[in-house]
Amino acid sequence: MRTFDQPLLRLDGVAKIFYTDEIETHALSGIHLDINRGEYVSIEGPSGCGKSTLLSILGLLDAPTEGDYSLDGKPVAGLSAVERSRIRNREVGFIFQSFNLIGDLTVYENVELPLIYRGMKGAERREQVKDALERVGMSHRARHLPSQLSGGQQQRIAVARAIAGRPAILLADEPTGNLDSINGEAVMELLEELHGEGATICMVTHDPRYARAAGRRIHLFDGRVVEEEARAA
Repeated sequence: MRTFDQPLLRLDGVAKIFYTDEIETHALSGIHLDINRGEYVSIEGPSGCGKSTLLSILGLLDAPTEGDYSLDGKPVAGLSAVERSRIRNREVGFIFQSFNLIGDLTVYENVELPLIYRGMKGAERREQVKDALERVGMSHRARHLPSQLSGGQQQRIAVARAIAGRPAILLADEPTGNLDSINGEAVMELLEELHGEGATICMVTHDPRYARAAGRRIHLFDGRVVEEEARAA
């Protein structure tokens, strides 16, 4: 059983409001949420309930309209754009439903790119890209383009890109949403393996089968947390 110190991620009264043509859309309202280091959390709820918005805030891709967000005990609100970018690059790994691979880069180059932005030296980059591709069973596709891969293979590359930098936090937005059941199960097995090695994982999913893999399930409805449940030991 893991023991935790202070929460790695803490949201206190977070709200997100989008303004368009004088219309206010309340995507999130009064979110209070702690995620501890080493936890595996799923975020569930119907379409439009704020799941992806919440994940974007956790990953510093967006900022709350109201409330406070602390990452590893440090308030996020005071961070500059450069500091937020640095944290995203070094501390957070993103896995998206749509893969978000760059079409004219090879598999190897897609996985390597975030490490180049980090300023990592060539030898270390090569080692970490090689290790990440081996982890997802895609070393033999290193020189292929994304268009030459199946959807399941592309998602494996997206996972490799996310883990190559060895981030403290993995944020997965419907990582199995565009996959058949076999490839979906393979991606979920990878996430469970990474969690077993100590990664903090926060996953948005519509699929209750995959949500059950998480240690804690958070249910959203109309931008609010309406239920939390922990997996029985």
